Amino acid sequence: MKINTTRFGELEVEKKDIITFKEGLLGFEHLKRFFIVDPGDQTLILWFQSIDDEKTAFPIIEPKIFQPDYSVKLLPAELQSLSLDTVTEASVYTILTIPKAVTEMSANLKAPIIINNKSKEARQIVLQDSKLEVRYSMYAELKTYISNFSSDDSQRTTAKPQAVELTEAQTETTKPSEPKRPEA
Repeated sequence: MKINTTRFGELEVEKKDIITFKEGLLGFEHLKRFFIVDPGDQTLILWFQSIDDEKTAFPIIEPKIFQPDYSVKLLPAELQSLSLDTVTEASVYTILTIPKAVTEMSANLKAPIIINNKSKEARQIVLQDSKLEVRYSMYAELKTYISNFSSDDSQRTTAKPQAVELTEAQTETTKPSEPKRPEA
């Protein structure tokens, strides 16, 4: 199905990728159907796009990316409400707040979005753990993760880099220049 969005234009979404909420998101209870958009950049931030309102999209991220020790402990009734036996059968995302000063970015660790991977049913659940923050400042941790992330592109592509021979003149122009010394 084709979905018009304000942020991403028209997107083709398969029915199997539609995530449904019985209760909606906190503050957006009227919005029941979403899908995840991966903009394909290096930030690891995804977008939770509403199908019911083309203007509504929330930046989301997997909290384990910037906080490896993050764990979700759901009550039996919460698991049952999503037809889950364990949290391992679900995907967990936190909604981000990204102000103009991106270094002040924060994640809502207190109320993650839990998605049943099989049924695509979801809930935003307010966790009982009092140590979790609604506005967890995580920019520095995300930046460190992205900086340290290494990817072996040869595992994802069959394209081979082409060897290029440089002439002596080209080699001279590609050598690094001497660093400038600071003036005293």
